[in-house]
Amino acid sequence: MAGLKRKVQESSVPQKSNIRKKKQKQETKPTLKTKGSATNLETETDSDPIVESETPEFSGEDDGVSWPSEDDVELNSNQARFNEEEDEAGFQDQEPANVTRPKSSTTDPKGLSSKTCGLRTPHFDSTDSIQASSKESHAKQKALAQERRASKPNADPIARSKKLWERLRRKSHVPLAERKKLVAELFDIVTGHVKDFVLKHDSVRVIQTAIKYANLDQRRMIARELKGEYRGLAESRYAKFLVGKLLVHGDKEARDLIVPEFYGHVRRMIKHPEASWILDDIYRGAATTEQKAILLREWYGAEFSIFKHEGKGPVSADLKSILLEHPEKRKPVMHALHEMINLLVQKKTTGFTMLHDAMLQYLLNVTPGSTEMTDFIELLKGDEEGDLLKNLAFTKPGARVVCLALAYGNAKDRKQILRVYKNTFSAMAYDANGHQVILAAYDVIDDTVLLPKTIFPELLGTSSVDLDDNQRQALIAAVTDLNARIPFLYLFAGKAKAILPTEDLDMLSTIHAIRTSTSKKDPAARRRELLAHLSPPLLRCIAADPAPFIRSSFGCQFVTEVLLGAPAGELRTEALQSIIALVTTTENTDDNVTEALDAPSAGKMLKTLVQGGRFNTKTQK
Repeated sequence: MAGLKRKVQESSVPQKSNIRKKKQKQETKPTLKTKGSATNLETETDSDPIVESETPEFSGEDDGVSWPSEDDVELNSNQARFNEEEDEAGFQDQEPANVTRPKSSTTDPKGLSSKTCGLRTPHFDSTDSIQASSKESHAKQKALAQERRASKPNADPIARSKKLWERLRRKSHVPLAERKKLVAELFDIVTGHVKDFVLKHDSVRVIQTAIKYANLDQRRMIARELKGEYRGLAESRYAKFLVGKLLVHGDKEARDLIVPEFYGHVRRMIKHPEASWILDDIYRGAATTEQKAILLREWYGAEFSIFKHEGKGPVSADLKSILLEHPEKRKPVMHALHEMINLLVQKKTTGFTMLHDAMLQYLLNVTPGSTEMTDFIELLKGDEEGDLLKNLAFTKPGARVVCLALAYGNAKDRKQILRVYKNTFSAMAYDANGHQVILAAYDVIDDTVLLPKTIFPELLGTSSVDLDDNQRQALIAAVTDLNARIPFLYLFAGKAKAILPTEDLDMLSTIHAIRTSTSKKDPAARRRELLAHLSPPLLRCIAADPAPFIRSSFGCQFVTEVLLGAPAGELRTEALQSIIALVTTTENTDDNVTEALDAPSAGKMLKTLVQGGRFNTKTQK
């Protein structure tokens, strides 16, 4: 059979286009196979059923597959030879009478007819009829979809409200007068039917837009109408955003309607993929202090979810006071709290502020050096991606958890925790909570070789002593920022109230009390060794051009603290000489520098540097 195929391909030559062909159309009607014949065909071949040729002379006899007959192969060979002779003789518009054409009516580009290959020629409709049938099909599908939508409850109000929403959501294209009119019309539609709108992905956006542009009374109306449904809405994939809108644009009445509906369901909701986020948003930003305490107490066990607070005074989530009042509950409460924390950590949902508060309460009530403390620090280090520690550093309770873990941990624990924050220290320095972790690392880590190599290159942008222009600009931006300047100035100024906020001072006091039993190096020696690495690049930057620093009060404070706290040496002398040269020169062409030198902050800087230190109110010197 393979030889026969090659013969057909070699002898099939395309015909000339300028020769008129005699076309014979042969219409064949499909023959119905009897059940018996179909059975015989399937038993003769093991492959899938193949449609047989409808021309009997080209049908195979033994294998059920159509192959060209010998007569047809001979006809094709004669046709190929005739085409070659015709090309040589230059015949045009003539056809020899002795050539017999095959009966096939179609020929492919290779000269093989469909009947020669034993295949049936498919029949296609015209393009116009195909397009017409396609349009009719789409029209029927569209009409069917409209019928289905129309058969749903509240189909007409939802359709009308969506048309209004399409207009309202384009804020910059709708005048104020027209917007008020559209909002009034929208509230006429949704009033009394808010529950029917909020559980659908498209219509819930209509309610969100209505809340956005509504007045206070209209928002209260929506909040009251949804009373009793807020827990279900928080668990909905789309309606949870409506709860957030009500809290953002609503008032105290709306908040007091929403938050109490979550009481008794916190342990379930914090594990829900949708409700957990809206619950944490409410805990972090909308709930009052008492509401936050009630929500957090449910982490301490099922008892706190079922029974309400019956004690005197305001509700408190302070676990230490609860355990002092009921010491017999310590074991079940600590076990329940640890189980909840571990569950969320294993689920990789570690960004919740509520989780960070719960972790802080647990850490504050474990005994230092106990198995509970060791297991908790291992839990912090167990996250391979490091998302837990990174998320903790950027919240107020979470940053305190990391600082306490650094203080209570051993040298190996501290190095592992510090390694997680690689390529993150710069962002932490600018954060109101993250910079506390850097300060704690300064005060408790004894390895003063590893610490500068890990933190200082990220804060300065380079590990070199000399800074380029971009790095100098980045340093100026950092030292003039309220939070980012603290990691630079703390080593020079210490616990100065002019630099550190109250939260930092409280945290450092706690860390210093703990490190007496967990750190071996002398604090003064640690500070000197760290300053030996941090001072050179800062002094070189000031000596190169002090003018950008003195243009702001924070910059003047930075120059003062660095020059007073840096170790004596040539670099410090060069920086002082550059300040003197800037002040004493009479050819300042920059008006901004002249104005900066006349500012009170620059005068205070110069006075302190001339005195050689700050004025001491106790000694009056």
